[in-house]
Amino acid sequence: MATNVTETLSPEPTDPPSAPPTASRRRLLAMSVWAVAFVAGWLLIGLPTDPLYAFVWLWTATIAWHSSRPWRSHLRFARDWLPIVVLLAIYNLSRGFADNGAIPHAMELVVADVWMFGWATGGQVPTVWLQQHFYDPAGIHWWDVVASWVYFSHFVAALAAAVVLWLRDRGRWAAFMRRWGFLCATGLVTYFLYPAAPPWWAAQYGLIEDVARISTRGWKAFGMHGAGNLLNAGQLASNPVAAMPSLHTAFALFVVVFFLARVRRRWWPLLLSYPLAMTFTLVYAGEHYVIDVLVGWAYVGMTFLVVGLAERWWVARKARRGGPPETTVPVPGQAAAPEAGATDPEPEPKAAGVGA
Repeated sequence: MATNVTETLSPEPTDPPSAPPTASRRRLLAMSVWAVAFVAGWLLIGLPTDPLYAFVWLWTATIAWHSSRPWRSHLRFARDWLPIVVLLAIYNLSRGFADNGAIPHAMELVVADVWMFGWATGGQVPTVWLQQHFYDPAGIHWWDVVASWVYFSHFVAALAAAVVLWLRDRGRWAAFMRRWGFLCATGLVTYFLYPAAPPWWAAQYGLIEDVARISTRGWKAFGMHGAGNLLNAGQLASNPVAAMPSLHTAFALFVVVFFLARVRRRWWPLLLSYPLAMTFTLVYAGEHYVIDVLVGWAYVGMTFLVVGLAERWWVARKARRGGPPETTVPVPGQAAAPEAGATDPEPEPKAAGVGA
C-alpha cells in the first residue's frame, strides 16, 4: 500500500515577516554586483584579454547567475575549465617564441593583397588604402570605436560561447572545445613554420607606406584611457610576426559556424556580419592582411572537417570493439543526447514530498 510522506510544516504566523527575495531577484542582484565589479576592474586594470583574468570574470559570472546553487557546483566549473585556461596560457606564451629570431615573411603577403585587390585600391595594400580614407590622426570617429570593440571581442567571444554551452549542454561544450583546441594548435604550428609580419611591422621597415596600429584607439573617445591597458601590454609582449593565419578572424568565423545550423536563417546575415566586421577591423587597424584572413577561414573549414572525421572514426572504432553503447559524438547543428549532468552541472534539490 502506498504511503505518502510529507514534511510537517510549522504554521505561518498571522503577520509573516517579509519574504526572502525570489530566485530571479537574487540572480538580478548578483549579476548587478558582478557587472559593477567588472566595469570597475575594466577601468582600473583593463579589459580581460589575458586567459586567466578572463577565466576569473567568466567563472564569477556563472556563480552570480546560479548564486543559489551549492559551492560544489561552482567548483565543478573550475575543475573542467582550469586545464583549458592553462593550455591557453601556454599557447600565448609559446606563440611569443614562434619567430625564433628568423626574418619574417612579409613581401609575399604584400604581393598577394595587391594582386587580389590592387585593381580597387590603386595598386595599394588594402590596409594602406583604408587608413588613407578612414583614419584621422587628429580625431576618433564612430568606426574607430566600433573597431576597438570588435577587436576586443576576439578575447571573450569564444570563451563566453563555451561557458554558455557548459551551462546548457556539456556534450556540445566538449565538441566545441575539441574544435577550438585543434584550431589553436594548427595556428600555433603555422606560426613556427611560417613566421609572418603584419602590415604595421612591414610599414616600420619601409616595405609599404605608413600604417598606424590603431586597434585600441576607439576607447579614448569615451575617456577610457585605461580600458586597453592589458591589451596594449599583451600586444607589446606578444610575438609580432604571428600574422599567418589570422586567428582573430578564424575565432570569429568559428563561433558563428558552430551555432549557425541551430539558428533560423533570417538571423544568418546578422551572425555572418561578425566575422566580416572582424575582417574590416583587422585590415583597417594594420593587424592583418586580407590573405591572413582568408587562410584563417580556410583553417576553420579544415578544423570542422578533420575533427568531425576523427569523432566519427572514434565512434565507429568503439562500435567495432564491441564496447558499451554510447551516444554519438555531438557535432554542430545536431542535437546531442545529454550526458549525465550535461544540461545541468548540479541538479536542483528535489521537493520535500516523497511518494512510496
